[in-house]
Amino acid sequence: MTRLSPAALCACVLLSGCATDALNTAPQRPDGPWHPDVAANGALVAPGHGVRGLALPPGYVLPSDTRLAPREATPDLLPTRAYGLADLIDIAQSANPSTRRAWNAARDAALGVGIARSALLPRLTASVVGGYNNSTDSGANPSISNAGTAGDVANAGLNGLTTATGGVSNRTHGAGEVQTLGLEWLLFDFGAREATIDAARHAQIASNVLFTAAHQKVIYTVATAYYTHAAATARVGLLRQGRDNAQAVLAAAQARLQQGQGTIVDVAQARQATAQAELRLVQADGDAQNTLLDLLNAVGISPETPLRTADVGGRPLGPEAGRLSHDMVRQAVARRPDVLAAYATADAARAQVSAARRAFLPKIFATGNVAYSTGRLALSSVPGVGSDSTPTLNLSSNRFSSVILGGITVPIFDGGTRAALLRQAQDRADSADATLRQTRDESVKQIVVAENSLHTGLSAYAASAALLDASRVSYEAAFAAYRNGAGSITQATVAQNGLLDATLARSDAYYAALIAAASLAFATGALGDAGDVPLPR
Repeated sequence: MTRLSPAALCACVLLSGCATDALNTAPQRPDGPWHPDVAANGALVAPGHGVRGLALPPGYVLPSDTRLAPREATPDLLPTRAYGLADLIDIAQSANPSTRRAWNAARDAALGVGIARSALLPRLTASVVGGYNNSTDSGANPSISNAGTAGDVANAGLNGLTTATGGVSNRTHGAGEVQTLGLEWLLFDFGAREATIDAARHAQIASNVLFTAAHQKVIYTVATAYYTHAAATARVGLLRQGRDNAQAVLAAAQARLQQGQGTIVDVAQARQATAQAELRLVQADGDAQNTLLDLLNAVGISPETPLRTADVGGRPLGPEAGRLSHDMVRQAVARRPDVLAAYATADAARAQVSAARRAFLPKIFATGNVAYSTGRLALSSVPGVGSDSTPTLNLSSNRFSSVILGGITVPIFDGGTRAALLRQAQDRADSADATLRQTRDESVKQIVVAENSLHTGLSAYAASAALLDASRVSYEAAFAAYRNGAGSITQATVAQNGLLDATLARSDAYYAALIAAASLAFATGALGDAGDVPLPR
């Protein structure tokens, strides 16, 4: 039986674990499903790394990861309390994930400034190296010749092995350790590090501004979702009243039929109008439930949380206000977070261009290290580990050695790397300036559009009042006439539908004005906290 040598066995083991074996964990066919295994904790893992499920879903359906259950209902919210807009905004400030991400981004930017400033300080690196070395030096021994005596050869053998040709192989070995302390300090680089620090500071300002922008967006999103849900809830109540009116007309038609004054056609038309009102009520109730889910998602709490909202239908709306002046628009643009962040980003890009230009200039540095060796370990240098450490090159046979060096480095040729980096920085600066111009133009557009929406909403709300009064009078007259036998069912039904539409238009215009007011405040950067969501006056 043939036995494999240890080297051949190791080669077989290495070949059996090559990188292409990982293809076994990928989908085996482009037109077939992938069936994962399930780990002990319920996580999905690649095939062969867990327990194959006994009942995997068929086709392209994945098994459920038991760790990813939906969040439970938020316990801090009381189901019996009616929460107002300010309450929900206050909850969203801490519950919405976007504010947490913006906070972490701002903290990262602050740490980036600290990292950039640390480049001004020296770098100290300590190393301790221990080991064992063994070396063999083969060569001719001039003290031994072919004519030497046996005693000479024996004496030579004390220090090495005599070869057949008279050469001697010397073996040396030793063990010990080396302790080093290295210093690196970039003393002067014509402001390259200061430019990098300046870029980091501007980037931090942009991150802090975006942190404020995230909170303003949360306030606006919650306010919009709150008013939208309030509008949907109001529609449910109004459609319920409309259904009651339709049922009243139906009852009148049935009463007239029993008295011999009406017809079966009148009853059929009244039933049709009642069924249409019932259908609209069911659809509006579903919309109200969906808007409640949108509100819970905007706040950042579990969709399983029961929530009651306060009624805002009684808040008065004032008359249409005057238009924003040119100076007011300019002031609003100058305080918008997106404009301020774009401006800080442009400043950071220009600072990066300055840093890239200074990479062409010389640098003055100082370096040094101290080494202490024990034992008989023979080393010419101690290697550095990582990008922030350099090798110690001044080791000697003495136990203690030290060196301090200073110099200047002048970049001469690097294949165009620095020139390419400078062009990249200039392109980024140009793009940042273009983004700033676009952001300012877009902000003016958004302010004007939001202002127009608010004025349109207030005008529509004022106009809907007259429509609602006329529709109410028409319905009451048509319904009374039909009930007394002087009118037709068609007139009563048309008047009833007209009253319902006018009532819904009045409610929709009211909440649209509230949303438009919040939109204008958001567009002008005026959303400060939970109590600063403005109402049109």
